[in-house]
Amino acid sequence: MGTSLVSDGKVILRKGEGRTIKAGGAWVFDNEIDQYAGDYANGDIVRVEDFDGFFMGYGFINHNSKIRVRMLSRWRKEPIDAEFLRDRVKAAWEYRKTVMGEDTDACRVIFGEADWLPGLTVDKYEDVLVVESLALGMDRLKPMILEDLVEILREDGIHIRGIYERSDAPVRKKEGMDVYKGFIGPEFDTNVEITENGVKYMVDVVNGQKTGFFLDQKYNRRAMQRICKGKRVLDCFTHMGTFALNAGIAGAAEVEGLDISELAIQQATANAKRNHLEETVHFRVADVLDELPKLNARGEKYDVVILDPPAFTKSREATKAAIRGYREINMQGLKLVKDGGYFATCSCSHFMTPELFTKTIAEAAGSVHRRLRQIEYRTQACDHPILWSGDENSYYLKFYIFQVCDEK
Repeated sequence: MGTSLVSDGKVILRKGEGRTIKAGGAWVFDNEIDQYAGDYANGDIVRVEDFDGFFMGYGFINHNSKIRVRMLSRWRKEPIDAEFLRDRVKAAWEYRKTVMGEDTDACRVIFGEADWLPGLTVDKYEDVLVVESLALGMDRLKPMILEDLVEILREDGIHIRGIYERSDAPVRKKEGMDVYKGFIGPEFDTNVEITENGVKYMVDVVNGQKTGFFLDQKYNRRAMQRICKGKRVLDCFTHMGTFALNAGIAGAAEVEGLDISELAIQQATANAKRNHLEETVHFRVADVLDELPKLNARGEKYDVVILDPPAFTKSREATKAAIRGYREINMQGLKLVKDGGYFATCSCSHFMTPELFTKTIAEAAGSVHRRLRQIEYRTQACDHPILWSGDENSYYLKFYIFQVCDEK
């Protein structure tokens, strides 16, 4: 047994509280705690007990955050030490190898609470790792975890040439931490070429959104390939051209991608050339919310319309406004689809629940008198596993593919 990483600190829950972690969740909120005891500092691992002394587990504590404790383990006999962390990292990588087979060149290796490593995200782009840490306690253990991960990957013949940190999300400030981005270890070329579903992309891990690329839509993009052959396709919020390029490589007749970001359009155009698709796949800068009504006014029609918007809400309080936004954009998108054509639409907001998203799409279709035939309902790729307990944001991506018909 190695040196314990657990402090002398302890939190005791209020009577009747802790329902979330009793159901398998990973967070203890500040208003659920009755007492604090022992010697500890913010970011330390503490013992969590119920009001009657019943052992609940170990977790990181941080008095700067409303999420007061992020749970690491529920087992009293399982020591929290260096070996414990290595086992967690090893399990995360073994899971990816199992569920993704050989498709691990670009994938999410660690997905926070869903891998029982709360607050930590690690994405792998070929031989580069990109790290995001959103919890103070995880920041402390990050060097040890990354060292373990590099060694575990090396054992499988994967040599990591560099690690870059993208802990620049504003949510870090809620933990009392500064936002940060920069190299971990020696500097290296941060433009990395990856191949996904047969499509090549240049990923800029320094300036790209999130950790540089949206890996969660990998298999949803692949699902669209079989639908787009020979079709006229409109890809809205194209970002780096991902859905558009999957349509193009599948043999679409004509593809147009729209995005408000000039940088994204430049990257998408370069990716089209990288895949020799510049003759059929084109991109232009446009505010999708303004552009779709203009396309409808011109009478444009497409065989396939794809909507992949950013999250319209990042809080429960903003959900009502987000519903209006999703409803409007789906109405405009549906009107552009030919009778018998195809429509893909998604939401990446955790607060837009599957039930709420489904209801919103149905209302949008009813408002524009289009009938939907569901082909598929999908979620995020399996390297972003959904943990069936608590409410820790692991289930966030909802993706529908429909055939669209006029009312008959």
